[in-house]
Parts: sequence; structure tokens; C-alpha cells
Amino acid sequence: MEPIYEGKAKRLFTTDNPNELRMEFKNDATAFDGKKKAQFEDKGRLNAAISNLIYAMLEERGIPTHFVRSISDTEVIVKKLEILMIEVIIRNTAAGSFCKRTGTEEGWDFSEPLVEFCIKSDELGDPLINEAYIRELKLATADEVAHVTKAALEVNQILQEFFLKAGLKLVDFKLEFGRLATDPSVLVLADEISPDGCRLWDVETGEKMDKDRFRRDLGGVMESYAEVLKRLS
Repeated sequence: MEPIYEGKAKRLFTTDNPNELRMEFKNDATAFDGKKKAQFEDKGRLNAAISNLIYAMLEERGIPTHFVRSISDTEVIVKKLEILMIEVIIRNTAAGSFCKRTGTEEGWDFSEPLVEFCIKSDELGDPLINEAYIRELKLATADEVAHVTKAALEVNQILQEFFLKAGLKLVDFKLEFGRLATDPSVLVLADEISPDGCRLWDVETGEKMDKDRFRRDLGGVMESYAEVLKRLS
């Protein structure tokens, strides 16, 4: 069980199966490209539980993911992938960096979802790119970009309905995809879906129920994560 990767919120280890990895959710919290850091007791458990619940639901809805099974409160077995070095961001409502870039007010609902791409690089600050950048940097093929765009929009539709039933508005979220080690022609959803990578607002009050509570020093970070898990369960 050798460690092979440690990111801001997760660690990856080898397993006895060469095509599977063990993913551990950490209690670390970061914001602003790692400039702001903290630790929250129970964060790993809450994010693991939320992400596992969502990935199991997506699998049932026909969305292929890297999720295999949960093995502890903070650990899951996942399929081994070659991660695409792009992040796909779906925006349903104006918030965060969109507002900073455009000077618009937070809370404006778009006429249809916006799809953005970023280079997956903490060192570069995850810069915004377009399909031409992806082509020239050889981050993914044209077919792969088309596939992840279509898949991300499908996931968005499923998640909007899923969260709405829990009284939560899905404002925006980040997705990652990877090529299966057993068949690189197959792309599946990777990483996690949790309040760390989603903006979730309470439908009735507009209260933020995600990592913006940490970014903006609003307090009650873990209480909000626990409430999200309670509602989704």
C-alpha cells in the first residue's frame, strides 16, 4: 500500500489490485490556491460520505465513475485512471471567479449552464483555458473534450434535481475525468463531488452551505457540511 499522490484534500495509495487505488479523504481545507489553510475535524468523513452517496447515485443513473466501494469512514477503493489535466466547471448561477472576472453581481441565474475549462495546476493557479488551448497543449483530444462536456452537462442536470429535492441550489461545481487504466479509450468521472468543489445555497434562505463558508470566514463550516449530508441522506 504505497502512497503515490497527495493533494490538498486527498491521498492515493496502491492496492493489491494493479487496476485499483485506495483514496483517503483528509481533514485539510485550503482556499485561494493553497494560500489559506486549516484543518477541520470530521471533514474527511463528511466529504467521503457525501461524495460516495453522490457517486453511487450517478452510477445508478448510468454515469460511469471511478468509485468502486467504501472501505472506511474516510477511505474508498477507486479505479486506477490517467487523469486528464483539465478541470471542467459547470456554472448555473453567477458566483465566485465569474463575478470577479465580469464585474457582475452574485446570484444571477444563467439562461443555460456555462461550461468552463481550467488547467489542473496548483502552481499556475488553475488558469481558465479554452478548447484551442487544450488542443495545442495536448491536454485532451477533441473527442475527449466533446465527451466530458456532454457528460458534465448530464451530471449537472442530474445533480440539480438531486440537490433541489434536498432544498439546495447547485450554483456551480468542478468535475475531473480520467482514462481507465484497463481501457484508456474509456473516460470516467474521477475525484469527488462534495461541498469542497460545489457551491450549494439553501433554496429558502440563500445561506451558503459549502466551502465559501471557509473562504469568506462565515463560520459553521462543518455544521453546513453535516447538514448537506443529512439532507442528502
